Amino acid sequence: MCKNHHSPVQCIIPPYITDKLATAADKDIARIAVNTKFRSFRFRSDRVFFKNASPAEKAMLGLVGKKKIATTPQMEVYNCKKGTSLSAAVLVWKDTDTKLPADKDAKNVINAGKDTWQFYYDLFGRNSIDNLGMIIQQYIHYDKKYDNAFWDGRRMIYGDGDGKIFGSFTTDIDVIGHELTHGVTQYEVNLDYHTQAGALNESFSDVFGIMIKQKALNLDVNQSDWLIGENVLLGDEYALRSLKAPGTAYKNHPELGDDPQPATMDNYVKLPDTADGDWGGVHYNSGIPNFAFYVTAFNMGGYAWEKAGKIWYGALTDTTNLKQNATFSDMRKVTINVAGKLFGVKSAEVKAVKDGWDAAKVK
Repeated sequence: MCKNHHSPVQCIIPPYITDKLATAADKDIARIAVNTKFRSFRFRSDRVFFKNASPAEKAMLGLVGKKKIATTPQMEVYNCKKGTSLSAAVLVWKDTDTKLPADKDAKNVINAGKDTWQFYYDLFGRNSIDNLGMIIQQYIHYDKKYDNAFWDGRRMIYGDGDGKIFGSFTTDIDVIGHELTHGVTQYEVNLDYHTQAGALNESFSDVFGIMIKQKALNLDVNQSDWLIGENVLLGDEYALRSLKAPGTAYKNHPELGDDPQPATMDNYVKLPDTADGDWGGVHYNSGIPNFAFYVTAFNMGGYAWEKAGKIWYGALTDTTNLKQNATFSDMRKVTINVAGKLFGVKSAEVKAVKDGWDAAKVK
């Protein structure tokens, strides 16, 4: 497989967390972490295939919609019943059903899936994940105490969590928005999943995940906590990531220690471009473009999706200028260019974008 097409399954829980738990003194936590790593690994080849499949192959597999005009989301929810066979999962709800299922996790993914679909449709006229009317398929109760959620290239899968470190992975709308945005990225700039391009891939998901939550809750840049996964990671003082202050999402966690994300380029984490090296530290270094977006949006004020979000979406869909192997510097140039086209080259919005990347020390 060509190096430029590394595409492991994109999970909300980064490897540095799972690896930490795999060595926990609590043997039950360690066992669950190792099982989570094993289960996540098996989806890797699927995701690589889906990412690199031709349009004709995707159509034959039902991975794209039928180019029809949509005004409401098409969605299906399946219950894995704590098993690991997706083909054995039971359909418990589809968008034509008038009554929601009693299962709380099913309700969570239905509501968050609708909010994510509506976010992209209302703001950008996007017709589902692939912009062609794809049915959003969501699988709940995957495996026993599975500690992750992920987009595998064509559907969403959620674990219930171990109940000690993690709760259900359906409890945070930003987590669901994050993972579904991996699908949007896949169908747009299709960023390589390694080094800075991979970190941008992760950052796009955090950026849109947080905005999806903000819009659903009607939060402006001052009201938002800018936290991803504050309910999934158990404990009132913990979250998975912070866009406002990368490296502070959790501190002195009894099992995880401190959040290792950097906010600026001078603290960029250099790791091998291997599975053990988190493909060059994609989950670590995503904190840098995350922080750039936060500063940009905060300086613009108001609702993040109104200006900063439009600029970042413009970059995400700019397949001419944002290449698959894009660097942070490339992203800076593209977002400044998009801001200039949308608001004028001498606008306050262009200045805010520049100031955001300057704050992250990206030149």
